[in-house]
Amino acid sequence: MKACFVFALLIAVASTGIPDPTDLLKYFTDPENWPLKPKLNTADRIAGHGYPAETHEVVTKDGYKITAFRMPYSHKLQNQNEHRPIVLLLHGLFCSSDFWILNGPNDALSFNLVDAGYDVWILNSRGNTYGRKHISRSPEYSNFWRFSWHEIGYYDIAAQIDYALATNGQGQESVHFVAHSQGTSAFFVLMATRPEYNAKIKTAHTMAPIAYVTNTAEKMVTIMAPVLGHQNVFAELFSDQEFLPHNELFSKLGYNVCRPD
Repeated sequence: MKACFVFALLIAVASTGIPDPTDLLKYFTDPENWPLKPKLNTADRIAGHGYPAETHEVVTKDGYKITAFRMPYSHKLQNQNEHRPIVLLLHGLFCSSDFWILNGPNDALSFNLVDAGYDVWILNSRGNTYGRKHISRSPEYSNFWRFSWHEIGYYDIAAQIDYALATNGQGQESVHFVAHSQGTSAFFVLMATRPEYNAKIKTAHTMAPIAYVTNTAEKMVTIMAPVLGHQNVFAELFSDQEFLPHNELFSKLGYNVCRPD
């Protein structure tokens, strides 16, 4: 682990153009002047392509604070004063709102939709990089992580649908919804457990939809589910905690090694 850490530091320092890799030691003595560039969030990346971008914090009924990003109109169309149907995009497992914009303005679905005249909202779910806040809980403790894709659907999607409808300001009563993988499972949860939300959906587009996992062949799932899916000592040890945890330094290192350019 220490070797991997040093190797990542060396790569990051090399990517900054510093001629002497020993300068990485300055991080430990003077972190404020560390040459790593700060990470860009979804709004930063959208704005970098010349599109208007908004950042919104949505609070769910059970207290999670989730950041959603909005592309309200297209600078190409200048359609800010026209009717713009709302479309919501939700990512899959291990992803975030960045998923919908990284292919750039020519290919990413979010840019294609805003250029087609839509009011585009790019959602996030609790627990990812844009969903690590709560009104009273800290991600450092297990009670923050006591959720599944059920709560993502029941609380997170519902809150963000209502927020987008209220913020749009054009009196719209329903939205178009696009989801991928885990996002589709969460969407199905919301539609099934809170049926009143079906009236708020104009169209739903589920990519790689997951409604049932009975026939999955994924070895990690088939081996671990019989153990972790029941109340026992292993479930107590491994449940209610962050999966694949990371810290800000490693996130920043990763960003500097794989920058947009």
